[in-house]
Amino acid sequence: MDIKKTVSQMTLEEKASLCSGLDFWHTKGVERLGVPSVMVSDGPHGLRKQDMSADHLGINDSIKAVCFPAACATAASFDREALREMGEAIGDACQHEEVAVLLGPAVNIKRSPLCGRNFEYFSEDPYLAGEMATAITQGIQSRNVGTSLKHFALNNQEHRRMSSDSVVDERTLREIYLTAFETVVKQARPWTVMCSYNKINGEYASQNYETLTGILREEWGFDGYVVSDWGAVSDRVKGLAAGLELEMPASDGVNDRRIVEAVKEGVLDEAVLDKAVERMLTVHQRYLENRKPETPWDKEAQHELARRIAAECMVLLKNQDDILPLTPGDRIAVIGKFAKDPRYQGGGSSHINAFKETSLMDALDGVPGITYAQGYDFVTEEPDEALIAQAVQAAREAQVAVVVAGLPDDFESEGYDRTHLNMPACQNLLIERVAEANPNTVVVLYNGSPVLMPWLSQVKAVVEAYLGGQAVGGATRDILFGQVNPCGRLPETFPQKLAHNPSYLSYGGEGNHAPYQEGVFVGYRYYGKKEIEPLFPFGFGLSYTRFAYDNLRTSADSMLDTGILTVQVDVTNVGRMAGKEVVQLYVRDVESTVFRPVRELKGFVKLSLQPGETKTATFTLDKRAFAYWNTRIHDWHVESGDFVIEIGQSSAHIVASVQVTVESTVKLPQHFTMDSIFLDLMKDERARQMLVPLMAAVNESFGISTAEDSRSEVAASAITPAMLEAMVRYSPLRSLLSFAPGKVTYEQLVEMVDALNRG
Repeated sequence: MDIKKTVSQMTLEEKASLCSGLDFWHTKGVERLGVPSVMVSDGPHGLRKQDMSADHLGINDSIKAVCFPAACATAASFDREALREMGEAIGDACQHEEVAVLLGPAVNIKRSPLCGRNFEYFSEDPYLAGEMATAITQGIQSRNVGTSLKHFALNNQEHRRMSSDSVVDERTLREIYLTAFETVVKQARPWTVMCSYNKINGEYASQNYETLTGILREEWGFDGYVVSDWGAVSDRVKGLAAGLELEMPASDGVNDRRIVEAVKEGVLDEAVLDKAVERMLTVHQRYLENRKPETPWDKEAQHELARRIAAECMVLLKNQDDILPLTPGDRIAVIGKFAKDPRYQGGGSSHINAFKETSLMDALDGVPGITYAQGYDFVTEEPDEALIAQAVQAAREAQVAVVVAGLPDDFESEGYDRTHLNMPACQNLLIERVAEANPNTVVVLYNGSPVLMPWLSQVKAVVEAYLGGQAVGGATRDILFGQVNPCGRLPETFPQKLAHNPSYLSYGGEGNHAPYQEGVFVGYRYYGKKEIEPLFPFGFGLSYTRFAYDNLRTSADSMLDTGILTVQVDVTNVGRMAGKEVVQLYVRDVESTVFRPVRELKGFVKLSLQPGETKTATFTLDKRAFAYWNTRIHDWHVESGDFVIEIGQSSAHIVASVQVTVESTVKLPQHFTMDSIFLDLMKDERARQMLVPLMAAVNESFGISTAEDSRSEVAASAITPAMLEAMVRYSPLRSLLSFAPGKVTYEQLVEMVDALNRG
């Protein structure tokens, strides 16, 4: 299809009609010109294709599909290849079911553990979120199926999500909330981007020209089209002009007519409409030319893939006395309703109609020595003493008790936020009672976001399984019995209490006003700066083996910010079991003139090592690894100076470090006025030369000379040299007229300022 020619043959009404959906899941076509409708579908962690009774919240059934681990889990894998493979599998399902665009991944930052939709997001860290989302996007699109990177941007709460105004400063916006989107757009080139419901600094995301066009297209080079989240459009004409091509779902023709009227009245340039239609048809044509409904969709094979990926994601948080892995044949009491009826995905638009599911008890079928007790119910949070008594008895009779617990569906979901970090009271009490009855107690958690663990000191081991998809039971067995050595790492901080969270004072906002008062200090960036010890830090995770680090080296001791630095470190498996280690690289700015976190993740490598084997982890760092967003130049900037390259096993456990010097090639523009203070002026060599004689005049006015302090003892004690130095440092240039009267004229100061600004 010659897209430009086809668009030129369309009527104004036909072009406008293509800018909204046919229904919940289909775009419109133009039959007379051979422009077909295509289907889009939900499913960041599987295909949620609906046919009849369509909706966007997962209320009605969709086709049977494979439910892979949710993003909260896959992020914990720190495994790009696993995400890419998962994406390929989902892409095959889309081709088989004739879905042109899959609505995902979601890369919104986990600003607070209270966000009800955190299970669908990757991390509190933008680098990790961007890397994981890039991998799955590349996997899906390798099958010639599009993705929709969402929710652009600042959709970090469910409370009032369709009306809230995310108010954030420029630096925080760039460093924390846009970085993951930027990474995916530049590295994976998603076919579409989905705008969010909320406002961004007073303007709805669906009609925000700065984000949709200024940043997304002009700065990052995005060449696909933007689709609204379902029902996110406020002003359709303004949105189209800002860069929103497709409104979903259908608007019953109302907004189509508004577009037509705007063009006819000269409010909207028809060329803008033409470009929007061209962008949509270009993306759809890419799918249509590579459409392969005959693509095999082997659900059983994908179920096994889901099991393997789920095991890669599980995080061993505690393993006292090496109680894990368990020994087959031992008397093991498996306790908790989740062991038979697991929660393996979140609620809402991402909910997959799994074609099968494997619980832990299913996976343990036929294993000798296994007993089961329900322990709690989902109907109420209140403890059931009868169920607890049965569980305690089973624990007493076992060598090891495994309690499977976590968060029920109604504790976290799309549509509303959590109000606390507690697990149900019935589960907490159950764990405490079981641990009292059997000190060899292991806890497995199925949850989409952090929880408090009041029983942590009473149990021997904790496995964070997150929401591991339909094969979570098999993967849990693999971890518990050592068929797979746990290698997941936390993609978020688990706080000791909710009040420790950096957004605690302002999360949710007041009315529709949602201020991001914590700035760049999100997650571990905050805990590190405040020196608050969390329950478990970002990047944490144990293994059944041990790893040693050695020989950290860099390709240079110093570099320009235009260069590339190679960092290498040797890692050895010094234990007796094969395992995988996530080697984490952090960068720390030794001294900065702006507020910066203690350290920031800038690289990770996952190594698979046999006992005794050594491998080298290699990283490449460019300017962005050392830069912060400078609001004076509205760009990334590196301050010349020393930086420490840190290798860690978590954000709180650094095992090796080396210092390098980075020199900036960008000179920041200076603009001086009469109100500029001496501290800033003296940083400029030219200003310093001009001011030195004037500063001597200031000293004289206070009776201070470099030769001898001639003031009385009382005067000297009233204004000490240290006090004077501080006063002058923070005084404006114009203060010379008061501090040194007769020594300098107003005209001389004006001439000085002009000379400095002329360069």
